Amino acid sequence: MQIAVVSDTHGHVASTREAVRVLEALGVAAVLHCGDIGSPAIVPLFAAWPAHFVFGNVDQDESDVQRAIEAAGQTCHGRFGSVELAGRRIAFLHGDDAAALAETIDSGQYDLVCYGHTHRAEHHMQDGTLVLNPGALYRANPHSFAVVDLSSMDVWSIPLSG
Repeated sequence: MQIAVVSDTHGHVASTREAVRVLEALGVAAVLHCGDIGSPAIVPLFAAWPAHFVFGNVDQDESDVQRAIEAAGQTCHGRFGSVELAGRRIAFLHGDDAAALAETIDSGQYDLVCYGHTHRAEHHMQDGTLVLNPGALYRANPHSFAVVDLSSMDVWSIPLSG
């Protein structure tokens, strides 16, 4: 099972649409959004997949975005998300709370911890946990997201032209 991890859309529909076109071609099974959604208009762009969202520090009007997530039949996890997919325990949060991010990684409870906030794509192993930042779909150069194969835990960082 392959999943997409996105972050920091900041309400920018055009760059998010570009990512969605690539995701459709890749055939991912689910999408995790690591916060800074930025606008309710972002949510329906991910309607093709089961999508899970957390809020980030720019998501000031969480109620409007939460209503859009619920109306789309997607899942809103508030500021911290935890799911199990393909037998993998996955946590995701925005990452603006460095202590919460470190605590989540250090807990040893998760196979994969995803975060955003820095707008810089990176991934590394830390004590048996894959830690992943997909980069950002807006306010980054290049815009990027990540795909994770949950069976092998291989990661692909996908840069976009925008």
